[in-house]
Amino acid sequence: MSTTGIKKVLWIGLGALLGGMTVVGTTVWADREEVILNEQNRAVLSLPLKELRGFVEVFERVSQDYVDEVDDKKLLEGAISGMLSSLDPHSAYLPPKDYKEMEEHTTGKFGGLGMEVGMEDGYVKVISPIDDTPAQAAGIKAGDLIVKLDDEPVKGKTLGEAVKIMRGKPGTDLELTIIRKGEDAPLNIKITRAIIKVKSVKQRMLKDGVGYLRISQFQTRTGSDLKKAMHKLEEEHGEPLKGLVLDLRNNPGGVLQAAIQVSDAFLNDGLIVYTEGRIKNSQMRFESEMGDLMDGKPIVVLINEGSASASEIVAGALQDQKRALIAGRTSFGKGSVQTLLQLNNGAAIKVTTARYYTPSGRSIQAEGIVPDVEIALVKLEKLEASKFGNIKEKNLTGHLSNGHGDSKKSDTEKSEITDEEKEKADELQALLDKDYELDEALRILKAMTLAQEMVRK
Repeated sequence: MSTTGIKKVLWIGLGALLGGMTVVGTTVWADREEVILNEQNRAVLSLPLKELRGFVEVFERVSQDYVDEVDDKKLLEGAISGMLSSLDPHSAYLPPKDYKEMEEHTTGKFGGLGMEVGMEDGYVKVISPIDDTPAQAAGIKAGDLIVKLDDEPVKGKTLGEAVKIMRGKPGTDLELTIIRKGEDAPLNIKITRAIIKVKSVKQRMLKDGVGYLRISQFQTRTGSDLKKAMHKLEEEHGEPLKGLVLDLRNNPGGVLQAAIQVSDAFLNDGLIVYTEGRIKNSQMRFESEMGDLMDGKPIVVLINEGSASASEIVAGALQDQKRALIAGRTSFGKGSVQTLLQLNNGAAIKVTTARYYTPSGRSIQAEGIVPDVEIALVKLEKLEASKFGNIKEKNLTGHLSNGHGDSKKSDTEKSEITDEEKEKADELQALLDKDYELDEALRILKAMTLAQEMVRK
């Protein structure tokens, strides 16, 4: 349609609205019809007609006077995109191609760098890098601000435009210019794009009957994957677990229903989360059902500044229901609900329609989940042992025996640990030496397990 045609349609639409307002305002009908017309009247009166006239005028000026000829469709899509992006960092217009990519994202396979992002002060902010992706391998961190993509400044672009640049053919490189808190100068990080296949749930045994579950992102299959992972842990351990570390660090969120299922997996009853918004459909409550997979055994949930949205729902529910101890650092604070509405042209709009609240009525939005036990972000350095070694009682000349004979293990006893078991133990210790937060969570959980056993006795 030509510029003149679009302009004509817009003016006719405005004229119809004004004409409708005049007719409704001067006509008297029966009671029921009058109520309907009054509602229509209020709807018409609420339209910013002066601003709509201004929009038509701007559209006309740009179409006619801009230095280059601009496609009318592009202008209108830009207006829609601007309308939504001006609301908050998470509302957006998704052209047909972007909408399709979002659907792929929620099923766990998509192309790109592998990080969840938002907008802040006109720049792309990293909410969290995703596990086992190029972004994580390159050292991208939660809170990083991306100011340039190759040679293109991010300032002035919408989030959708920036994401489109970050996605591309697998195997191609993209250089990010990043501002990071604590760094004196911007960082230049080159990342190679890849097909991102996200494994939602990972598991492994730790020590003393304690299991470990890592959820990197909430996808449509996360709830069922978690149950399978729990079953594998119990099979490996040979009996029910004594405790569990649920790792939600740098988990950017995802599908709401998956967060409900994960929370429900460790609760027998009670509220999980509720939402409040202006429209009726945005007011929801989600309750848990009988079926705690850990049967009341201690749980420690690890969170940090990269834990957002769905992961905050899980942490908030388990914290408020006194089912788990939350450890780490205050989470991101994304407590808003986005509804995806498909349009007739194959595009969609993602619009914020509600806020999340924990069972106790706390709003997650811009506050986050504050952990019960804070674990500071630290850099560990292993100190070398003294060249003289540690002096103990048994090293003293003439020390008394313990009364039980020689305490040294025989060669037979020493060989009871297989090479495979020793390799696993060394691998786990290397992981704990590297991951201070996980090591602290394990210590906390062991104390909780011991306390629970003492109470039972």
